[in-house]
Amino acid sequence: MQVIYPPKPRFLLGQLAAHVVVALIALVVIGGATRVMEAGLACPDWPLCYGSFLPGRQMNLQVFLEWFHRLDAFFVGIVLITQFAFSLCWAKNLPKWLPWTYGFLTLLVAFQGFLGALTVLQLLPSLVVIAHLAVAFTLVAIMSGVTQQLLNPGKSIFPLWLRCFGFLSLFSVMVQSLLGSRVATSWAAQRCMDFGDSCNLLLIHRASSIPVSFLVILFVIVSSLKRDVFVNQWPYFLTIIFLIISQIFLGVLSIHLGMSEPSLIIGHQLIACLLVALISALNFKGRAIDESSQSLFVTQSTLDTCHG
Repeated sequence: MQVIYPPKPRFLLGQLAAHVVVALIALVVIGGATRVMEAGLACPDWPLCYGSFLPGRQMNLQVFLEWFHRLDAFFVGIVLITQFAFSLCWAKNLPKWLPWTYGFLTLLVAFQGFLGALTVLQLLPSLVVIAHLAVAFTLVAIMSGVTQQLLNPGKSIFPLWLRCFGFLSLFSVMVQSLLGSRVATSWAAQRCMDFGDSCNLLLIHRASSIPVSFLVILFVIVSSLKRDVFVNQWPYFLTIIFLIISQIFLGVLSIHLGMSEPSLIIGHQLIACLLVALISALNFKGRAIDESSQSLFVTQSTLDTCHG
């Protein structure tokens, strides 16, 4: 069985971008684990850790989480700079928007590094931590969209009005996640359950989860009404529904257990990040490119890669 892939430079950058999406999701999850395990200041200096690239005697679980979080961020930055350089070298064979997008992503990663430094040097201020997560979600959304545009070029599978609906769903998920980060970084859940203090923030987060979930599910339902879209994209739709249900379940269970299970909180952030990546991918996915365009013909088995 033969399938048509985009032109080779575009295909190679798309494959690399897909791996960057996985690395970014891992970065968000490791960052969440670092916060939950109270390891944000495990390395008291920046960008090194205890004055060295690889701390030895000081290494423990908390130091490892913070160190590995920085290592993953460094890897993402290097790969994005590499992609930016390739997009400039192959500019004639790539869309005109791609080098500009990679240039913006490179600046965004640099800003993310600056925010990461502030979280350490300013002793984890809540608003800086939230901004750090907001930039991370933005990177995931843009890179997921870039991946789809590179690997699935062509006219969008959605009409303009439905894409706007999708972007509204994407934005609502990101805002809800940042509100959850505010609850976590201000310890509002623990203070509410233990002392009856700061309950308003927790209640707002819980109440807003209902309209956000409804909005995302409605986007999936409306998108599924287009038969050709549903036939080709049903795995995306089912995964999004599953993630929404899982997210609600983890949130309720975390509160019921008094926010005492770090794995539930980390899983809650992982699902939020996956939702951002999937909804963005759907919004930027294009229809199959025309066979008359310059394409790389390969068999299904030769480049059948697995991404997160």
